[in-house]
Amino acid sequence: MRTTLRTHAVGSDTARRLLMTVMGEYLLPSGGRAWTSTFIDVMDRLDVEPGTTRQALARTQAAGWLTSERAGRRSRWQLTPNGERLLTEGTKRIYEFAGPPADWDRRWLVVLASVPERDRAARHLLRNRLRWAGMGSPAPRVWIGPDVSRRSEVEEALETGGVADSAQVFVAEHLDDARVATMVQQAWDLGTIGEEYERFIARFSSTKAPDPLRRLIELVHAWRRFPWRDPALPGRLVPRGWKGARAAALFHDRHARWSPEATEEWERISGGPHPPLGNGGPD
Repeated sequence: MRTTLRTHAVGSDTARRLLMTVMGEYLLPSGGRAWTSTFIDVMDRLDVEPGTTRQALARTQAAGWLTSERAGRRSRWQLTPNGERLLTEGTKRIYEFAGPPADWDRRWLVVLASVPERDRAARHLLRNRLRWAGMGSPAPRVWIGPDVSRRSEVEEALETGGVADSAQVFVAEHLDDARVATMVQQAWDLGTIGEEYERFIARFSSTKAPDPLRRLIELVHAWRRFPWRDPALPGRLVPRGWKGARAAALFHDRHARWSPEATEEWERISGGPHPPLGNGGPD
């Protein structure tokens, strides 16, 4: 009986995010190609309707991340160079993310950047790119991050947002330890992130996986939000009882347990790591 992802059948945006998880987990390392029927099979296990899956594929193609080719009455999808770069960056972040760092030199990366109110698209893009770089905003037009090694990533975000020429970037040390906690609370919603970690741990503590392919995709899909939302603050700056490191350990353990069987199932339904072209039934 399907229970956990029934809501995905009614939301094309959510289906597309699930599709991106499947692409990063299986399409990227298996040669970047798969039949439409393979995606429909996998997404059906996640309670996504075939029509919604086709729509998600079409939208992903329109975004420039996939291309398709015909083989008789069948269609096969392949990653574009842009799609491969996007997924490579994303999966690297997902699998390397491990929670709070062991050491911290007390330095902050600080950015002063402003986008005109009328340019909402640019503001949205800049905000998302800076958050992906681990930055938070404690005040308007001010961004901070605890990892100064991500300076080049931040500068790339500023360039993408069109504000590289006007923004200011600093490396600084806060001189009042008593007020750092307040600054952190203003920059990130750690309470909500902590609750999400607790739900992740509760959901995946069981090792039972009747369908390892579905369970593995659910695991990765649930985990992929944390590198985006959690700035990986040093241990001294997170609330007492922070579950980030425990959740990371659980993710890596479950991924290692479920991945072999899940990959075997993916290859079975896709025809192997590199599905051959040939005439067959319609997708």
